[in-house]
Amino acid sequence: MARQPDKTGKNVAKSRAKPVTTAKTRAKPEPEAKAPEVEVAKPAPTTPTVQKLAENIERIETLGHRLMSALADRSPPNRGVEGPGAELYLTAANAFLKTLAEHPAKMIETQVTFWGQTLSNYARAQKAMATGQLTAPEDDSPADRRFANPLWQTHPYFNLIKKQYLTNARALKDATATLDLPDDVSRKRVHWMTAQIIDMMAPTNFLATNPDALEKAVETEGESLVKGLENLVRDVEQHGGEMIVSLADRRAFTVGENIGTAPGTVIYRAPLFELIQYAPTTPKAHTLPLLIFPPWINKFYILDLKPQNSLIRWLVDQGHSLFVVSWKNPDASLSDTGMEDYVEAYLDAMDQVQALTGQARLNAVGYCIAGTTLSLTLALLKQKGDRRVNSATLLTTLTDFSDQGEFTSFLQDDFVGGIDAEVQRHGLLRAQLMSRTMSFLRANDLVWGPAIRSYMMGETPPAFDLLFWNGDSTNLPGRMAMQYLRGLCQKNAFATDGFEMLGHRLHLSDVTVPLCSVACEADHIAPWKDCWRGVAQMGSKDKTFILSQSGHVAGIVNPPTRQKYGHYLSDHGFEGTHQDWMDAATFQQSSWWPTWGAWLAERAGPMVPARDPGTGLDPAPGRYVHERAS
Repeated sequence: MARQPDKTGKNVAKSRAKPVTTAKTRAKPEPEAKAPEVEVAKPAPTTPTVQKLAENIERIETLGHRLMSALADRSPPNRGVEGPGAELYLTAANAFLKTLAEHPAKMIETQVTFWGQTLSNYARAQKAMATGQLTAPEDDSPADRRFANPLWQTHPYFNLIKKQYLTNARALKDATATLDLPDDVSRKRVHWMTAQIIDMMAPTNFLATNPDALEKAVETEGESLVKGLENLVRDVEQHGGEMIVSLADRRAFTVGENIGTAPGTVIYRAPLFELIQYAPTTPKAHTLPLLIFPPWINKFYILDLKPQNSLIRWLVDQGHSLFVVSWKNPDASLSDTGMEDYVEAYLDAMDQVQALTGQARLNAVGYCIAGTTLSLTLALLKQKGDRRVNSATLLTTLTDFSDQGEFTSFLQDDFVGGIDAEVQRHGLLRAQLMSRTMSFLRANDLVWGPAIRSYMMGETPPAFDLLFWNGDSTNLPGRMAMQYLRGLCQKNAFATDGFEMLGHRLHLSDVTVPLCSVACEADHIAPWKDCWRGVAQMGSKDKTFILSQSGHVAGIVNPPTRQKYGHYLSDHGFEGTHQDWMDAATFQQSSWWPTWGAWLAERAGPMVPARDPGTGLDPAPGRYVHERAS
């Protein structure tokens, strides 16, 4: 039956289809009746997201162009420093074939164990998935801070990834452990390379298998990934095309403003160094001045980071007339500067301190490589009959390189040859190469971890003074670098046949001044047992050894106010081994600074009116400290 039109000419059915025609709706006040219509008609809030997506795509495109441009500036690769030479790979391959031929059962057992564990991992994950619940099987893996996210334990996918990675890592370690390698050096190098591969292939280093990075990307609608790309481009641009992750926010610190601020004066400037005298804070000071030689691998302000952890300020407060050398950051014009030039710089600095204070004798401190060079200088002075150094302190100093420890992989001919080629090309051992090499000694802490936080999570590097200093590296003159690597590290000449220097053949036994050596228990750069072994061979009758807790830097920058790391002292002497010394040691739950301070005060002479450095050439920290490696 046909529908009849109403008086307006419209179909009744259409009229009844309108929601506003119901009696209930007509009874409501007009404003309340319109509110739902306005809310329904409002467009979905998708515009900001679309706009943000478009902005991010544009940023990614711009950053991509910058990244390609920065990578194009990278110097031609030097295969000698990119990895081991062909000889190591050949040695490992021969060892594998030999082991396979002589011990096939052992190799088969390793393979069967690996595949058995792999199948077990997959079976456990399949069983968990088959239940229809996102729960992982029971996990008894060892604690590892890389896998702190709960999803590594609770989600079957991520748990499988983690378990299989640990299985692979264990299989690689077991496989290399069974190789019949020709010598201990080859074994250390193969194990080191294996560890580098294992660390590099961790699932946390890849976006698709890093739950923290994926969660952050979802949470920020991809903004974290764009910021990560910005961080990556910044690092590549700052390091001349090299991908070296920034460990600290460079904008957070300015040397001389909020770091390295101890009051002092540059009282002498030479082509290789500036000499800073620090302003006294006590009315009287010890008669004998104190001269500190910091390493020229990094800047001297490691000893003056902040007022509360400044060794420089602490020493001035103890009543010492303090002088500190600030080394120039070398460029190619200093490529022919050698170890003998640094020793002559030591003598020049001593001359200046003696002239300014009117003292015939002084106390000296050398840190790291500067301690090694101070030891060479002391041996030279002994042979020349010069007694100007009253006592010496060596901080984390190696002088006997018979055990190369974690540097074994870097001190073989293939890698040192690569550095030699680098030096021939640039005239320098450049800071970037040095920083990268040192970082891979602790790859998870100094390479992969920071890269994940910066490039995957899009985080700004922390405002951490110690890491800021760590990134403020210096170049090394080419000639000096090769003398150090070939003569001291590889040949171990100072501890064996003697190191040729300025017409003299120098030996450890030539060091005879009263001596205090401070080493650090967890130091991977200058292991304490190796520091101890060098001091044991020195000719000094008055020798003191202090072992601080922690590592190469944190163990030294350990002010008494923090009460964080203690130290060990022993009366055992140097007749036995380092372990004999340690077995007889007592532990002090305090910083080593006051212990050394008491030792130093006994050898610093009576108190006299403090010496004012005057205006000098420039205020501390001087000019050279601001020169950055290019």
